[in-house]
Order: sequence, then C-alpha cells, then structure tokens
Amino acid sequence: MKKFWSAGLGITLLAATACAPAAAVSDAVDPAVVVTAQGAVRGEADGAVRSFQGIPYAEADRFEAPRPAAGWDGVRDATEPGEPCAQPAGYPIGEYSTEEDCLDLNVTTPAGAEDGLPVIVWIHGGSMMFGMGDLYGPDRLAAGGAVVVSMNYRLGVTSFLTHPDLPESGALALDDQRAALRWVRENIAAFGGDPGNVTVMGQSGGGLGICGHLVSPESEGLFQRAIVQSAPCSAPGAASRDRGTAEAEGAEVIDAVGCADAGDVAACLREVPIGELVEAYGPWREPRPVSGTPALPLPVDEALEAGRFHRVPVLIGVNHDEENGMVLGTELASGAPMADGEYEPAVREAYGDDADAVLRRYPRGDAAGPSLARVRTDSVWSVPTLDTARALSRRTDVRMYEFAERGTPWFAGYDEPSFPADSQHMAELPYIFDLELFQGLTPAQAAFGDRLIGAWTRFAATGDPSGGGEAEWDRLRDDRGPAGWYVQSLDSGEWGRADFAREHGYGFWSRLGG
Repeated sequence: MKKFWSAGLGITLLAATACAPAAAVSDAVDPAVVVTAQGAVRGEADGAVRSFQGIPYAEADRFEAPRPAAGWDGVRDATEPGEPCAQPAGYPIGEYSTEEDCLDLNVTTPAGAEDGLPVIVWIHGGSMMFGMGDLYGPDRLAAGGAVVVSMNYRLGVTSFLTHPDLPESGALALDDQRAALRWVRENIAAFGGDPGNVTVMGQSGGGLGICGHLVSPESEGLFQRAIVQSAPCSAPGAASRDRGTAEAEGAEVIDAVGCADAGDVAACLREVPIGELVEAYGPWREPRPVSGTPALPLPVDEALEAGRFHRVPVLIGVNHDEENGMVLGTELASGAPMADGEYEPAVREAYGDDADAVLRRYPRGDAAGPSLARVRTDSVWSVPTLDTARALSRRTDVRMYEFAERGTPWFAGYDEPSFPADSQHMAELPYIFDLELFQGLTPAQAAFGDRLIGAWTRFAATGDPSGGGEAEWDRLRDDRGPAGWYVQSLDSGEWGRADFAREHGYGFWSRLGG
C-alpha cells in the first residue's frame, strides 16, 4: 500500500470462412463472431459496443521471446478476460497471480460501425510490475469512434530478470507488446479497424513502454501515432536501464532462489516455482527494459536526444499534481498527515547538495504534504515531460497537454485525503475508462470525460486532437524557443494555453540539472 502511493458451435461458419483472409470484416450474420488468423472467436455484441476478451495473441516459455499463438478449431469463447500475468500483491491496480500462460488481449469496437476505424492499442501502467488490460473498461472510448485493444504482457521478474544465461530476457514486456501489435496488424481489420492507422496509448509504466517502442528499431511500422500519458521518457533511467544495473539486480534474485551456483543457471531458474520467483523479486522494484540490445540500442533518453526515434505524431502530457496521490498515500499508510517538520528533511534527502536552492525556490506552504508534492511533481514529472516533448518536436509533430482538473474522483473505499488530490497521478484515467478503482463520475465529470475522449479519438484518427468546438490545439515547436512550447491545459472549463514552464519552474530545474 505505502509503495503504491510512492512512487488489460459455428462449425458451419468456420468451414465457410476458413480460407478467408483476416484482413476483411467477417461476413457472418452474428456480429458476436469474428474470424481471426488463429480461428473464430465469439464475444458479446449487446449495446453500443462489441466486446471480445481473452484472445491469445502469443505464447512463450519462461524467459524466452514470444511466438505467435497456436490456432484452434471451432469457435473460441471470448467473453471473459484472460488471467493476469504473474505479479505480486501490492498495487490496487494489479492482482496477485502466478500465471505464465497469460499473453491474451481484448478488442472492443463500436456496434454497427463501418470498416476502417482508427485503432487504439492501450498499454496498461503499473510500474511494469502490476496490472492487466481488462481493468480499464474501454466502452466509452470505443463508442467515441475507435477500435480499442488492451493486452496482458509479462511483468516484473518474468520480463526483466537479466543474466548472461538468459539472452532473450530483460525486456520481454516490450517483446510481448510488439507481438500484440503484430497480431493487430494481421487481425484488426476483421473487427472493423484499420491496420494502417494504429495508435499506441499508455499511461505511467505503459507510457514508458511506448517510449521504448518510439526508439526501438524492432517496433518500426507497427504503429502510426502515440499517446504518452504521465511518462517522462527523457529522464535518465526512467524508461530503460543499462545491462550492468539489471544484472546486479538479477543476481540478488537468482541467489535468493538458490540458482547462483548452478551449472546451468537458466535451467535452474526454469525449475523454480513461479511463486518463489515472484516472491524473491518482491513487489517494490521499478524494472525497466535493458538497453544496449538490437531492440533498444541506446538508452531511451539518449536516443530521443539524438533523434533516433520513429517519426510519428505524438500526443504527450502530464498531470498538474502528479505527486499528490503519492504523498497522500504515504499519509494514509502512516495514519497521519505529514508533519510540518518533516518537509525540510524530506527535501534534503531527495535533493542532496541542491536542497538549499530547492528550499529557497519552494518554501513550505501552509502544509508540508502538498508542498512536498509540488516539488516532486515539478522535478520528477513536469520538467522531464516538457524535455521529452521538446526532443520529439524537433523531428515530428507533437501536441502536449496538462491535465489540470480539480475535484477529481478519489479512490473508492479509501479514507478521504488530508488535502485535495486534484490532478494526481492516474486522475485522468476514470474520465477515459470505466475504472472501479475510483469513485463514480458525476454528470459534469462524465461530460468532461467525453471531451477528453473526443480529443484522444480525433488524434487517433488524424494525428491532430483539435476540433470538437474546443480551442485550437497548437503544435509544440521547439524551434521557436519558449514561445513555441505550447501546452494545452485540459479541465472542465474552457481549454487554452497553460503557463506551463513558469508554473512548474522549468528554468530553475533546467539550470539545477545543468
């Protein structure tokens, strides 16, 4: 808990369509049945959307790269999501699991829609340690005019354990996501989607995964646009790590499960019960894909700065108060608000030799908790997100936003916070997805959600979120200096330009970092 806050019959039909390509929408009378390259699936076609869940997109042995899923005979039931990939307990956005046969995806499409819809592939967050695609109810997003795909992918120890005897491990989460994108390219037309108009969209850990795909040669051509939410790709170490660091972390785990002295470390690790591996890895790590490989030649931040990324339009943004939830969660875990006297020591611990300058720039306000959250939001989230947008904008079209809504839904079932959470980390998600993690939306909040969904789906369709009666959303142009750093402020009022750099101390943190 504390760490969560710190810091996815018809035999006659099948015979008639067995030779039909998956690239065309099925001619079946039953809209709940679709034929994929692996076989037919039966979902649900009630209401405003058609939903297909738990479709295998790949399969994999432990610590090995994914391969295409095997086919099946008959019509496969696709009305229930697949099991979450192996993960520890700890995050409310996850579910304890020891499942390794978990590479499934879900497809939701507007009922009765024509062919050629834009496709949004959602990559869930959870620090690359937790989560599952089906947690994020996509019906409202799909009803906005897109085919929405979510997936489960390997997390934590099953993706990132790194050792010389495990040549394919270290970034299997990205390999799985690529396998899902290849499945989309081959099959999504059968669901009414356009395989040539795919937008990858992710938040937090999922957004950091997209950072990796933007710079990975092996992800080229698998998507045409990207939406990156609360994932500062340009912060060193945020989206990737070097092999030495990953192998040192792996050595701790390998030793803990008794395989350090094995003659064949890989064989030993494959014999360890998955639950023991999950427990040895623990719930509080922040794994990242290993760089220095053919799939990720450079660290993500370096590749962005060097311009070695795919030239696709990018919609990138950050929440105005990212760290509010982290500080509030720590307060809830401790049972009391942060004491005023804790503010300065916390800043000194986090910022070391720069602490005096930080304390002058950010003196404690009326309460320690929101003061510390502001410092962390600016330094950890806002500034590196603008750095990311600037780097991308030098070579491709970029729109940047700041989610700035006040009075957002709080987490369901938790005590009320000591100060308003406002635009905390994840606060935008219940406006886009149906999420039981949060209190329900009011009618006014749901209306704001419709506006966000409109912008997101317009971007997925055209690469430009402008329209829908909203204020014009200008591109961010780094070639025009600070005047070109356009950031659209998104809240339930009128949208317009945010005074982003000034409000978040961009000049201060840039000088400090330099």
